[in-house]
Amino acid sequence: MPNSPAPARRSVLKVLAAAPAVSALGGLATATTASAASAPAPARATAGAAVPLAAPGIVKALPAEYFTVRGTNAEARFDSFGDTGHLTPVDRFFVRNHTTTPVLDAADWRLTLWGDGLHGRSPVHFTYGQLRDLPSVTRTALIECAGNGRSLYASQQGEPVTGTAWTLGAVGAARWRGVRLADVLRRAGIARDAVDLQPRGLDDPYVSGGIDYGRVRRPLPVAKAFDDVILAYEMNGEPLPYDHGHPVRLVVPSWVGIASIKWLGDIEVSTRPLSSPWSTDWYRLFGDAHPAGGSAPISRQTLKSGYQLPFGATLEAGRVHRLTGRAWSAHAPVRTVEVSTDGGAHWRRAHLHDTPRRDGWVRWSTPWLPRATGPVTLLSRTTDTAGNTQPERAVHNTQGYLFNAIVRHPVTVA
Repeated sequence: MPNSPAPARRSVLKVLAAAPAVSALGGLATATTASAASAPAPARATAGAAVPLAAPGIVKALPAEYFTVRGTNAEARFDSFGDTGHLTPVDRFFVRNHTTTPVLDAADWRLTLWGDGLHGRSPVHFTYGQLRDLPSVTRTALIECAGNGRSLYASQQGEPVTGTAWTLGAVGAARWRGVRLADVLRRAGIARDAVDLQPRGLDDPYVSGGIDYGRVRRPLPVAKAFDDVILAYEMNGEPLPYDHGHPVRLVVPSWVGIASIKWLGDIEVSTRPLSSPWSTDWYRLFGDAHPAGGSAPISRQTLKSGYQLPFGATLEAGRVHRLTGRAWSAHAPVRTVEVSTDGGAHWRRAHLHDTPRRDGWVRWSTPWLPRATGPVTLLSRTTDTAGNTQPERAVHNTQGYLFNAIVRHPVTVA
């Protein structure tokens, strides 16, 4: 393997960026119950005072009304999406870091493609300006961590798992602009017999248990690369923020988030299958329901839905509440969302507020008039156009990937 491409210049701001500031927006966005003469209002939720949060190596502000810090990561509060549109604002988009966010200068950055899967077998380089000069494409797509919902294996199914204890907030939708990876591969001279790529980031090497695993990298089949993958340099109409891959990242629609390598530095192009710890040690399914040596490396995400309401929220009896949420599937566009306000005894369809599309989510809502007081379990389930429906239980795996079960959402009516 040739020497790694020279990293772009790193600013002294790398980890020492100013501590996250407290948002001026105040507490968690809440909604009041409706009066008898008004339209149904979103369910009421009580929030504590906003406090600043900090996560090692994350550059952007992490106000407590938007995020929960989990080690080197920042999980978006799913209940805070209720006042956002179809796209997730950058200031509310989750951050998944193996190490720390590098602060890179686009002027010094370059992408190197190398390997025996190129015709000349010599490294080919692209500067940031050269990528920007290529024909661009814009795609709206979700990025979702493979472990999104991981904590629900334990809290909802009583099954132990390892890894970051995400709830439902390790997901976000953005409008990505960039260059088709297929176009870059053609310009680099990809060979007809190339089968695998291995994109690698410019963040620091990942060290765990005294083992240096190197920079984050993961194989990507050439077939997927030529389908819909882009090298993105804009997010929601602005240059990529540092925490989300500046200056260039991969966006691999419908696949687990680890495939969408941030701070892209080089791509190996190979005529042989490739591997890395991110496809052998992690991001495979292990456990009693899976092969003894683990499953094949996971690729496509799964389907989910959830209420934009804090767990344990208190709702007032005798008032109409407008319950809202989001639903998505990596397999096909959402067809229906069904909701239950009595623990699953009865189901009804929710109203969809977006046209279901591939690689995206839909916002949904339903009115609810609770009459009796006491604890209630709210449920929602997604069915997509390919016929996939959220099950009552997710198939367990020891690392807690691909949770897809109906989420049991407790509230209290008072």
